[in-house]
Amino acid sequence: MTHCILIGAPVDSGQQRPGCLMGPAAYRVARIAEVLKALGHTVEDRGDVAPGPLGQESCANPAVHSLPETLGWTRALADASARAMADGLPIFLGGDHSLSLGSIHGVAAHAAAAGRPLFVLWLDAHSDIHTLASTESGNLHGTPLAYLAGRPGFAPFPPFPAPVPEANICLFGIRSVDPAEHAALEETEITVNDMRVLDEQGFAAPMRDFLNRVQAAGGMLHVSLDVDFLDPSVAPAVGTTVPGGATFREAHLVCELIHESGLMCSLDLVELNPFLDDRGRTARMMVDLVGSLMGRKVFDRPTRAG
Repeated sequence: MTHCILIGAPVDSGQQRPGCLMGPAAYRVARIAEVLKALGHTVEDRGDVAPGPLGQESCANPAVHSLPETLGWTRALADASARAMADGLPIFLGGDHSLSLGSIHGVAAHAAAAGRPLFVLWLDAHSDIHTLASTESGNLHGTPLAYLAGRPGFAPFPPFPAPVPEANICLFGIRSVDPAEHAALEETEITVNDMRVLDEQGFAAPMRDFLNRVQAAGGMLHVSLDVDFLDPSVAPAVGTTVPGGATFREAHLVCELIHESGLMCSLDLVELNPFLDDRGRTARMMVDLVGSLMGRKVFDRPTRAG
């Protein structure tokens, strides 16, 4: 049994298509707490985080927008994350992917204090390894991976407390990488399991390889699950759709393998935009995946009316 702590992160400042701020409410309506309780876990909903007073921060790249807002969210979520890690397994209900600037900040601080290595699994169509200087869109939801890896170029963000070694990061399912990100990835030790790798090797073997490395190191695992990891045919409620993503079964297999490893210590659910959804379909799909991450097997899934 795990004590699951739900933390709403209605962050909408990391991109420019409004709607992600409604994500936490959609997850609650899709009965995420009830699904977790049915699996025998305890659930504490700490409500939605709110950013503190905003500053006047700026950076040299004129494309970057909403920097004070994103910094406010980062500070607030880092604090909420660190406090939750001491009490259970936090599940961050997003909100765009810039929420991970704060959520993993707190997780990393906790792991460092515990003297354990932190590993990060990035289930996403995008690599999100821009810095403030390299982003051309100015959308800060494309920067958290570079921030948590300790790459330079993030002032005025607070220093990341314990940068995650690049060898401890796995990108899984990516299929949309721009030239600056491609160049950055070529210089790193980050494991890149893009869709070409997964098409050739299947989903199970690369996932088991990464989880075995986390296990061997005695590590803690943060999972960041973006809606666009999934194919838009099964999960349409995202503003950054990229065809060719994981199917319903492939996504559940990944989640079941993560659960069986017993390694996950924290979870982001990001980029759900309910305004783009079809009668809550994507929110329910994501909650189904959380069920698999927390122990539900395929044969436990109820039949739905057509």
